[in-house]
Amino acid sequence: MKLLAACLAILLLAMIAKTYLFSFRFQSPRDYAQTGPQFDLKTHLSGEILSEGLIFGPSGQMTNSFTAKMVGTWEGDTGTLTEEFTYSNGKTQSRKWYLTLGANNTFTATADDLVGEARGVVSGSTVRLSYEIILPKESGGHTLQATDWMYLTADGAIMNKSEMRKFGLKVAELIATMRPI
Repeated sequence: MKLLAACLAILLLAMIAKTYLFSFRFQSPRDYAQTGPQFDLKTHLSGEILSEGLIFGPSGQMTNSFTAKMVGTWEGDTGTLTEEFTYSNGKTQSRKWYLTLGANNTFTATADDLVGEARGVVSGSTVRLSYEIILPKESGGHTLQATDWMYLTADGAIMNKSEMRKFGLKVAELIATMRPI
């Protein structure tokens, strides 16, 4: 019986280690420091951008898809990214990010549906952004912890993967492409 309990404890610890040490949200910007092409927020989040994506629920099943027309503008180290979403369920959503570049490839961002400021870092061909987002009331109104990674490809497309968590458990995932129009 003690052997079974010890095996179960080891299995549980291995599952926790995998979840917290070897998962998507624990990759580091330094993992991508030497990658290219170099992601530049002012360049790659400027002008008209078309985004297409999928949203997955906690079981991994796709729950919705979307297209978004985005427009990025910059004045010095301050930018805005306006997003107009159309979802496969017929709903629409407008969002606007306010971006401020900081020192050492860092930046902050705010939006109406965030709690406080998002914190971001650019490293090589990637951007990591961490924030708390408040879902619309029709989606439950929950506050989720989000981790976004954007990966710049050689042809200028951006691949975006986001995980949203509640109480540390993954409740949603988003995969999207972003291409200049």
